[in-house]
Amino acid sequence: MRRDKYNYYLDIAEAAIARGTCLRRNFGAIIVNHDQIISTGYTGAPRGRMNCCDCGECIRERLKLRRGERYELCRSVHAEANCIISASRNDMIGSTLFLVGREVATGEYVENANSCTMCQKMIINAGIKKVVVRDDRDNYREISVSDWVDNDDSLDGISAYSSAQI
Repeated sequence: MRRDKYNYYLDIAEAAIARGTCLRRNFGAIIVNHDQIISTGYTGAPRGRMNCCDCGECIRERLKLRRGERYELCRSVHAEANCIISASRNDMIGSTLFLVGREVATGEYVENANSCTMCQKMIINAGIKKVVVRDDRDNYREISVSDWVDNDDSLDGISAYSSAQI
């Protein structure tokens, strides 16, 4: 039986995980527009810097940081960011980003995977229209990037900060 198109692209994004260098979670991403792959990306340290797999340590793991917290301590550039960095904005406008994550310790898919706040901002600015995230081998979620714009969670912190100042 022929694989559906979204799972085909997710399979390619998943293949990019093999290049990942994180000791905690690795993600693979591809950007597709008009059925053409624009770019690929995986989790890894910036060019020229030592990867976590080479250091033998994940600082976020050592500090027992929860998912979604203190990404500034991470050595890696996220797969989505690496994908965007490698593409022309003109090619990304109206495109779809396909994202797959796997836990390094278990090899399982990352449960409820989603782009972090910083990657969401980059995805919005890149002009990407939709993000498709793999939940398991055959199932995925489609996220409309306009939802991230309409439901701007970065304003929550501003409201809390403003209330605390009164």
